Amino acid sequence: MIHFLQVDSTAVAGQVAEKAAEVKEKLTVFELVFSGGLIGQIIMSVIFVLLFFAIYLYIERLLAINAASKIDANFMNNIKLNLTNGKIAEAKMLCAQTNSPVARLIEKGISRIGKPLEDINTAIENTGKLEIYKLEKNVSMLATISGAGPMTGFLGTVVGMVISFQKMAESGSNKIEMSTLSEGIYTAMMTTVVGLIVGIIAYVGYNHLVTKTDKVVNQMEAKVVEFLDLLNDPA
Repeated sequence: MIHFLQVDSTAVAGQVAEKAAEVKEKLTVFELVFSGGLIGQIIMSVIFVLLFFAIYLYIERLLAINAASKIDANFMNNIKLNLTNGKIAEAKMLCAQTNSPVARLIEKGISRIGKPLEDINTAIENTGKLEIYKLEKNVSMLATISGAGPMTGFLGTVVGMVISFQKMAESGSNKIEMSTLSEGIYTAMMTTVVGLIVGIIAYVGYNHLVTKTDKVVNQMEAKVVEFLDLLNDPA
């Protein structure tokens, strides 16, 4: 009977030790990130704010660009059919019911039917500039964050080194313990690592959005050329 109690007590003690180790490990990770003192914590907070905005901007722009790239495969065929039959109002209505940059460009061109082709082309180009601006809205912020993230991290590195040398100077001893320098070292290392991670995420996200935007712009240009060819030869 006593033997079983000893076994149970040992098992319980082992479970408690494992849970304590898990809690310690979690605390260690948190402390590893925010263990650089007040200045280091402020710099890390700024870097995490940049990370939040980078992820938010990337997701928001990605959804907007994906939505802009979607258009019915039969859209231009229906436009051609309506214009060929002289149903200009129906063609404009179809464009108004289609929420895409291509539809808005075609609608602007249809509204200028009857005027010289050069005027129609100019009106479409001006509308296209506005649509491209909408697609590229806030994308440049990702490029800014891709540079600001690492720079903020390097600022933490310099601050960390300053803190370490300050501790060394204050010690006034030839023998310096690592615990004295730990705050500055943590600030220097962690801010650099996290800042570079934020910069990489923002940089990759920016280039991906630029590529997606270029594809939408090429789609717009192709549909506009198709529309202008249709006006030159409606039959």
